[in-house]
Amino acid sequence: MLNKNSSANEYRHAAEAIGGVEDVYDGHLTPDMAVSTFRNIDRLFPTRIIVKGKSRHMPEALVDLPGRVRLNEEKESYDLYDFLALDNVTGLIVLKDGKIAYETYQRGNGPDTRWMSMSVAKSVTSTLIGAAVNDGLISLDDQVVDYVPALLGSAYDGVSVHDVLIMSSGVTWDETYTNPESDRRDLLRAQIAQQRDAAMKVMGALPRAGAPGSIHNYSTGETQVLAEIVYGAIKRPLAEYLSEKIWGPYGMQADAHWWLDSPDGLEIGGSGLSATLRDFALFGQFFLEGGKGVLPDGWTSEAGARRKLPDGSELDYGYMWWPGSTKDSIADGAFAARGIHGQHIYINPAKNIVIATHMSQPKPLDKAPIDPLAFFDAISEALE
Repeated sequence: MLNKNSSANEYRHAAEAIGGVEDVYDGHLTPDMAVSTFRNIDRLFPTRIIVKGKSRHMPEALVDLPGRVRLNEEKESYDLYDFLALDNVTGLIVLKDGKIAYETYQRGNGPDTRWMSMSVAKSVTSTLIGAAVNDGLISLDDQVVDYVPALLGSAYDGVSVHDVLIMSSGVTWDETYTNPESDRRDLLRAQIAQQRDAAMKVMGALPRAGAPGSIHNYSTGETQVLAEIVYGAIKRPLAEYLSEKIWGPYGMQADAHWWLDSPDGLEIGGSGLSATLRDFALFGQFFLEGGKGVLPDGWTSEAGARRKLPDGSELDYGYMWWPGSTKDSIADGAFAARGIHGQHIYINPAKNIVIATHMSQPKPLDKAPIDPLAFFDAISEALE
């Protein structure tokens, strides 16, 4: 379903002033303008609605988290209030054993507030690959060009779906968000152009840096190729497939919105999914529970684990999820979806915990004063 802004008056943040999309990537938004922009990103581009089904009841087993959690580092000690303030947290929810243990909102946000995902959307897109594999529509050994004929003859000719899934196509890419000359900004300009073929023209013009599968290079463009692969396999909008497979059956609380590359076009695979905090947490809970009936057996554990290249080198990356990098998260097999400006879905299988955040960090440079992953580890330990 396309967003025609017919229900704009029903969304309580809809009248707020917002900045431009290039201001977001440049980090040129004042704190208040960033907040109002991040909760209204469906006004920056056309979107398609991810329709919810019957909302599930979210039981509570509330915990005095502010009184329990503390992150102790070599020279500093942080409590929950430090984390909320210093990392510009606008929403934090913690699920333990599928129940809400803690939930807080700041800066005027609430359970009804939709917030931008940024690269958290990558983990959603990769999950749709898993769903299509489970439906028998895709094999990870298939060639990209089998689904995306626009890339025939490009550096993606000879690249497998699996190569793209772990961002190891061997195609060159510069992800620098704040550099107007980077490949990432070229892709953003293609999105701004709102022409259905613009993104694949950017991707098809890239040169090769190495053999397919031989080099890992974090690339938002690679996720847009993945979105094209999903579309080529399912032959319908990604938002519709997501609604059918997960959003509706799993009982998300609200409709979500997903940016399009053109009017009535393709979803932006690497960003632009706007959803409530509870629904991002429920997506994490769906993943924690293994995606039964939707994803292949073992998919979720593989997706959150480090992958290997053919030469045996190990990547700090899964199926567009980030494996744990701290001592505690590695020990627990924890992993996360992450997006610039501070969006997270943290999943800790050992402790049966999901944590989701909405944040409003000033620049897309991963410079949070407190390491969110380390603080999520501290929350997980506190709940034990």
